[in-house]
Amino acid sequence: MKPIWVVDDDQSIRFVLEKALAREQFAVRAFANARDVLAALDDDEPQVLVSDIRMPGGSGLDLLAKIKQRLPGLPVIVMTAYSDLDSAVSAFQGGAFEYLAKPFDVPKAVELIRRAVEESLREAVASERPGDTPEMLGQAPAMQDLFRAIGRLSQSHVTVLITGESGSGKELVARALHKHSPRSNGPFVAINTAAIPKDLLESELFGHERGAFTGAQTMRRGRFEQADGGTLFLDEIGDMPFDLQTRLLRVLSDGQFYRVGGHQPQKSNVRVIAATHQNLEQRVKDGIFREDLFHRLNVIRLRLPALRERRDDIPVLARQFLQKSARDLGVEAKRLSDPALARLAAFDYPGNVRQLENICHWLTVMAPTQVVEAKDLPPELVSDMVAAPDAHAAAIAPPPPTAPGTQTMPAASPVAGSGWLADLEHEARALLDAGTPEVWNTLTRQFEARLILAALDSTRGRRIEAAQRLGIGRNTITRKIQDLGLDD
Repeated sequence: MKPIWVVDDDQSIRFVLEKALAREQFAVRAFANARDVLAALDDDEPQVLVSDIRMPGGSGLDLLAKIKQRLPGLPVIVMTAYSDLDSAVSAFQGGAFEYLAKPFDVPKAVELIRRAVEESLREAVASERPGDTPEMLGQAPAMQDLFRAIGRLSQSHVTVLITGESGSGKELVARALHKHSPRSNGPFVAINTAAIPKDLLESELFGHERGAFTGAQTMRRGRFEQADGGTLFLDEIGDMPFDLQTRLLRVLSDGQFYRVGGHQPQKSNVRVIAATHQNLEQRVKDGIFREDLFHRLNVIRLRLPALRERRDDIPVLARQFLQKSARDLGVEAKRLSDPALARLAAFDYPGNVRQLENICHWLTVMAPTQVVEAKDLPPELVSDMVAAPDAHAAAIAPPPPTAPGTQTMPAASPVAGSGWLADLEHEARALLDAGTPEVWNTLTRQFEARLILAALDSTRGRRIEAAQRLGIGRNTITRKIQDLGLDD
């Protein structure tokens, strides 16, 4: 892997990042100014570039623009001050992977750089195999129905709406629809409308003219122009801001749009595939999604089943993910024992196929032997194995007496489907019989805390992603974390 380049005129920043990245086994090359970086590009190139905004001899934004001209796929992380909003917006508009606010937490900075490296490696694989779509597997009836629908749509240009839970593979379906369509020779462009700040999303979709806002130093084509002649995949369309829905409806109606700050209409010949985990009908009733846009998108609807609805596919998917992780890491693929496989197949997977893939990657790295036993599975599965017999015993034995006013934590949840609701009822009855006050608030707070902690653990502390997986707003999860004392 190529080194990570760090550019900052502050020697202490360079030193801290060099040491932190070296501890994580990353090769690092440091520069004090943008001029040296551009000169070094003649002989070498980085895996990821981390650059300060304000430096003598050339700003980080100027460097970003020049880097993107030479290496458009290179992830660039721009470091900026908390209050420097214009610089942050300009960094995103210029194609930055992310911006890092100073002063920064070093472990979080390293994690961000790691994500950028992973993105860079994925881009490299995609560029080597531009026509290679990840294989979709599934013998379950619901998946076979989906495959048949993709086949029927293979010669169609019609708009498609894909629904399904987060992590179920909606983008894979969109890519399959594109690959098997008359537009397969055109570009496939994907954008997650929930992952981009509202102030930036309009420019991401429609582009902007030079001088349209502070930092817009050049004209930039948006995703609609980038996808001309191909397919534009709008993921999490249910989270699109209401005012942008109006602009999207106009494009879908007549194929015309204006760049931000522009006065000349642009035309784009694009097939739109949208996806959401939201209930759009309910959002229409709630007044937060336009009904006319809903009907424009809902021409053909494909529902992607959750992984718990296709448990028979779990063994073959697990084997495929283990093989993929082994190839990526250059190691021999792990094998699953029958008890471990049975345990995987019984798990409920709130994160769906993405969660199963993450578990298989974890096993490739962490399992101590080539044959994975049930005890080698990740903590969330192993703890359930211990809790299940206890829960069964509790269902047989009479509940222990509980002193009035005592608040007890509910027992660890067994595998979904084997009685966690019964455990909840048992705990509630024990508290009610003991005369414990505010039972509703007590159990609700414990339940919400467990959900949020599990989501934060699954996303390595990334709150926005945790909120998306739970199906709640980012403001909601921030408020809950504060109210429940989870920041302590």
